[in-house]
Amino acid sequence: MNSEQITIVIILLSTVLMFLWGRWRHDMVAAGALLACILTGLVPADIAFDGFSHPAVVTVACVLVLSKGLQSSGAVDVLTRKLIPANGGITLSIAALTALGALLSAFMNNVGALALLMPVAVQMARRKQIATGKVLMPLSFGTILGGMSTLIGTPPNLIVSSFRQASGEGMFGMFDFTPVGFVVAAVGVSFVVLIGWRLVPGRKQSGTDRFDSGAYITEARVPEGCKAEGMTLGDIEKALVEADAQVLGLVRNEVRVTPPSPRRRTRAGDILMLEAEAETLSSALTSLGLKLEEAKTTRDEKEKEKAKEGEKSKDSNKSKEGAKEKRHPSKANETAQVKKAEKTDKSDDNTDSFDEVVLMELVILPSSGLLGRTAAGIQLRTRYGVNLLALSRQGKRSSKRLRAQAFRAGDLLMMQGGPEAIAEFASSTGCVPLAERELRIPNKRMALLATVIMAVSVGAAALGLLPAAVSFAAGVLMSMVVRTVPPRSVYGAIDWPVIVLLGALIPVAQAMESTGTAELIANLLLNGIAQGHATIALVLILVVTMNLSDLMNNAATAAVMCPIAIGTANQLGVSIDPFLMAVAIGGSCAFLTPIGHQNNTLILGPGGFRFGDYWRLGLPLDILVILVTIPMLLWVWPL
Repeated sequence: MNSEQITIVIILLSTVLMFLWGRWRHDMVAAGALLACILTGLVPADIAFDGFSHPAVVTVACVLVLSKGLQSSGAVDVLTRKLIPANGGITLSIAALTALGALLSAFMNNVGALALLMPVAVQMARRKQIATGKVLMPLSFGTILGGMSTLIGTPPNLIVSSFRQASGEGMFGMFDFTPVGFVVAAVGVSFVVLIGWRLVPGRKQSGTDRFDSGAYITEARVPEGCKAEGMTLGDIEKALVEADAQVLGLVRNEVRVTPPSPRRRTRAGDILMLEAEAETLSSALTSLGLKLEEAKTTRDEKEKEKAKEGEKSKDSNKSKEGAKEKRHPSKANETAQVKKAEKTDKSDDNTDSFDEVVLMELVILPSSGLLGRTAAGIQLRTRYGVNLLALSRQGKRSSKRLRAQAFRAGDLLMMQGGPEAIAEFASSTGCVPLAERELRIPNKRMALLATVIMAVSVGAAALGLLPAAVSFAAGVLMSMVVRTVPPRSVYGAIDWPVIVLLGALIPVAQAMESTGTAELIANLLLNGIAQGHATIALVLILVVTMNLSDLMNNAATAAVMCPIAIGTANQLGVSIDPFLMAVAIGGSCAFLTPIGHQNNTLILGPGGFRFGDYWRLGLPLDILVILVTIPMLLWVWPL
């Protein structure tokens, strides 16, 4: 190995380890890898950022925008109502929902497809009286499988296509992935809906009317004169046994008391940190007369703010009113009566506004702008007019105050506020509502336009009339013109961390190839394991890619494995196509962990899953995918 190869291997290994560590976001790690390659001279500075203009990157961004049009127009809601049976059996209902998710993810972002169908899945689980996870995991896996079928179904397919183009063979077509991808997806979905969903652990017994969201950690204030005032924490624990809740901590005068002794007595104004299930949270509070801290504080702050505004207004107008009364004494009583009436009207209005308050559970998307931030940091109540009442993070407990806990993907939030305020908060921050109330109002005209634009864009790319990037860019422009995606929402629809990840890793992957490192690694794999057998090498590439995708971002996995796959094929003197297709399939098979794919992370909280729950369905599905993929690759893309 020469110095350049040693350097790129060190950078590559460091990058993979950082991906696996998960401390930093994937786009940050990718940007660091690119910068390291620039500083070491492996990537020339004048072409370092050419990856951001790569057709694959442009296509991913445009597909995300067009997916937003389908989502916001309500086109998918209409399709859901028509295709999912209302009174079918459990297997038929799961089959229809999972198949629809796979179909949608073939032509739109698979995270978006899952987010659209999650509320439907939750409602279906309640209606069928089964654990929500038994519907959510098949849906998640179905949307991942569906992305294998087309060029735009998932970022790994676009990355694989771009490496084929760089090798001089040209890009894959829109439906070149379909013969293998569709068969693998069809077999995988069939297994999931007929057998696989029964392998998913159910955290709830049949008959529950809610999904298993795990225990919520919330804060409750001890009001003056309530039953809990003066009780010891040990007595409170005993009183909460029936509600299946427990005390985690005590906050007094904004200071956390650690550890909270069972003999310590509570005082009025103390804040208890409680852990309780969503179903029993209300009874846990009412049994002791406790009040949710966030809700009460918000109302008090509003009243104080109104009082302050009233005092300022009164002081500023006092002199003017006094002068007017001196000049027009006959109007003084009239003015007082008008003000009294206005005050009464405002009071009534305020009462009504408090009555229009709902509780709704939201799950945080992996691409949410809330990640790493806190309720206090984003000024939740001031900016959005909603309250965070509780937070559920499956399998983990935090000692931090509720308002100081950094949000993570998959967290469940119990929000309080007006329906419109919660809808705006969910839409602007990247959360999915898990309530039955629709947040999207389908617009038939816009839904039709969004569907036509997507269909024309796909058709133009599939028929070779326009390059994929140009075709979908034209679709985005048309979406902006007809406002299926308002211009102000276009940039918000793009998952920028993914774009940065792709744009940064493409030059790094090219450096692997230009320095001969990919060929060197391919030689090691061939000589050490495959022993020169092309079929064994193909299986090896597929299995290694599948395992990497379970631990790190699938786009990053594809970018790392494509040069190795091409180098392996060149060393064997066979076609690169089956090896690139193996990378595409393997990059989409993240079924063993909740961190390999965003969809798996998204269902972690709502499904009540633990880290080790995924392999029960994921492992047999992985084995099935290997058994189906290798024969199909050898048949459709012969060596």
